[in-house]
Amino acid sequence: MSAISVGQAVVLGVVEGVTEFLPVSSTGHLKIAEGLMDIPVDDSSVVGFSAVIQVGAIAAVLVYFFKDIVRIVSAWVRGLAHREERYHHDYKFAWWVIYATIPIVLVGLAAKPLIDGPLGSLWVVAGSLIAGSAVMWCADQMGRHKRGEDDTSFKDAMLVGTSQILALLFPGFSRSGATMSTALILDLDRVAATRLSFFLGIPALTGAGLYELKDALGAGVGAAPLVVGTLVSFVVAYASIAWLLKFVAKHSFNAFVLYRTAVGVLLFALLGTGVLNA
Repeated sequence: MSAISVGQAVVLGVVEGVTEFLPVSSTGHLKIAEGLMDIPVDDSSVVGFSAVIQVGAIAAVLVYFFKDIVRIVSAWVRGLAHREERYHHDYKFAWWVIYATIPIVLVGLAAKPLIDGPLGSLWVVAGSLIAGSAVMWCADQMGRHKRGEDDTSFKDAMLVGTSQILALLFPGFSRSGATMSTALILDLDRVAATRLSFFLGIPALTGAGLYELKDALGAGVGAAPLVVGTLVSFVVAYASIAWLLKFVAKHSFNAFVLYRTAVGVLLFALLGTGVLNA
């Protein structure tokens, strides 16, 4: 039998779609949802399933930002062929995304046994949710929000891209939360920080999903739950992206900070009382 049913795949697809790009930790929420449904969070097929349905959320980014992506990729291709095109910001930005993805790939491969094992504990998720909330609040207060997307530099991309490692090693910290917080500390405005987080997440999350596909299929998750979970995450993530960009244009990240802290405290309570198994 499949380790995850189609019904559970729908629930997890909704959780993934809602939380992947909000700075609240999709991995943390998936692990909590899996725990509540008595799905073993450290099972290799379950870990693989979680990575694969992220591809649905990434597909939503590709569709939502299709024009931007075509513009950036086109500039990159033109720059490869023509030297004079290499001074264009989009050409340089394409390379920055590639370079900024390298650290998380290297750490992900080296630390995979830890990530799939002890670091996947719900105790780690609870602590990371709260710690990430503190970082996000400080970043939002410290940042001067004066730099737009066109003002980003190679240094910005590398620092923001490398910060994804925090979420990789500490599920619950949130990839979006880590990248957005770093961008805010670098004085990017909230919309620029959010869009940069989206673009930097595309190669890392797509690569993770494709890498885990063989484990998800080969270790106990059927094709039907994978397809359903991925499709649901795509639809929900698309709506989540549209909402988030409108929200951050007019609001601070305080609502996410409060929510993350509350979930972290609640998770500690559920684990401490034995309602959830770590």
